[in-house]
Amino acid sequence: MTTDRAPVVTAEVRQVALPFIKPFVTGFGVTASRQTVLIHLTDADGNEGWGEGPALDHPFYLPDTTATTFGIAADVALPLALEAGDLSPASVAASMGVIRGNTFARSGVEGAFWALQAAAEGRSLQELMGGSGESVPVGESLGIAATVDETLEEVALRLSEGYGRIKLKIRPGWDVEPVRAVREAFGPDVMLQVDANAAYTLADVDTLRRLDDYDLACIEQPLQWDALLEHAQLQRHLATPVCLDETLRSFEDVRRALDIDACRNVNLKPGRVGGLTASLRIAELCRERGIALWCGGMMESGIGRAGNLALCSAAGFTDPADMSPASVLFEWDLVDPTFEVEPDGTIAVPVAPGLGFAVRADRVEAQTIRRSVVLGPAV
Repeated sequence: MTTDRAPVVTAEVRQVALPFIKPFVTGFGVTASRQTVLIHLTDADGNEGWGEGPALDHPFYLPDTTATTFGIAADVALPLALEAGDLSPASVAASMGVIRGNTFARSGVEGAFWALQAAAEGRSLQELMGGSGESVPVGESLGIAATVDETLEEVALRLSEGYGRIKLKIRPGWDVEPVRAVREAFGPDVMLQVDANAAYTLADVDTLRRLDDYDLACIEQPLQWDALLEHAQLQRHLATPVCLDETLRSFEDVRRALDIDACRNVNLKPGRVGGLTASLRIAELCRERGIALWCGGMMESGIGRAGNLALCSAAGFTDPADMSPASVLFEWDLVDPTFEVEPDGTIAVPVAPGLGFAVRADRVEAQTIRRSVVLGPAV
């Protein structure tokens, strides 16, 4: 056990509201509100660690919700983490390994310990994770619009802002037509992919095969969230790589999917797989297998995005990340200054010690819906 680390003296979990600019429409419906779960730690030397468990408010993406994430983080995950021997992220992740599922709660807690260790050692998250490079390439994910013309207008706007990849949300009845229109309007050089959010079944294979004509980087999560074998069957009928999202909720899930060729492209979200430690293992696996890998987004605040940006600078990530700045999603961020997309389609990786962004504690306080102070052996 390491004894030279300052003990944690405060540990709390907060459920916080984030004000959307406009609702986000996907294959599983309309997301009109957004709350998220924050974990905040301080140690005896005054170092802070912030983490975010960005489950959605509803259970239509995965079983985890904001409410369940708050409860598991406060009642189970954070108390277990505080009992970890040296409070390193790896030890914290191991201590929470007895929890089945509830990946967003585990990820948020672990993220706070990553940021706390980085702050205590005067290092950036990128350095702590072994990443490199000053910036990471990013793409933009576009919700389902009312008309194809509106979609074309937004694609034009995002390309003008420098995004290196465009992802279109699709669902039955809104798939081939918008994809064809975008490809015809913007040409073959635009990196284009689609995300079905589990809206299709194997009965739709003919429709999905029509998308092979448009040179897509991937079709993300076309079938149900737990349909691993069915995705392997679908991939055999498609030239376009299948990308899995909801189906991959752990390192072992990714390994199984690659073993049976259920996907040839991986969307990695730290919250979905249980944290940054698991994410780094998955990145190494994809690098070894030669699989396209990119970091997806859960509409996190800048607190969650900080860890994602550092993660994307690690070896193994091949494609632009989903990393919309707060200015696209929210009226304002919980960090200030927040990040923006540069004209070359990249976002700078934070290099400041700790989280890398300055958290606006006043905004966090003003938007807090509920709060739980967690007691552990070191608190």
